[in-house]
Amino acid sequence: MDQLQISAKFPSIPSENVESFKKLAGECVEVVREKDPGTLQYDWFLSADGSQCIVRETYASSDDMMAHMGNLGDLLGQLVELGGALEVEVFGAPSEELQEAAAAFEPAVYAHFLSK
Repeated sequence: MDQLQISAKFPSIPSENVESFKKLAGECVEVVREKDPGTLQYDWFLSADGSQCIVRETYASSDDMMAHMGNLGDLLGQLVELGGALEVEVFGAPSEELQEAAAAFEPAVYAHFLSK
């Protein structure tokens, strides 16, 4: 299984940052639409009070996730600042190269175990 599923959480968005966060999130979605054909899912969920955001992502491969990270560049750094941090969970078997590239985020990696 080459596909990777990602759960990315911005855990602590101060109320004064919510509108800026939403604007940057919209810019990220536009970048993905234009430049990331290997991004199969890219859904943003905001808590009722706007203080937390979870992004559900699916990539065709580790290479596609690497391309995504490169395409977002500075936008991701700005979102991390506005969102209070970034907590990442990876579901699947990321390549060694991807694990090295994402090491700063200290992702929790879960290997596929069972499916229906």
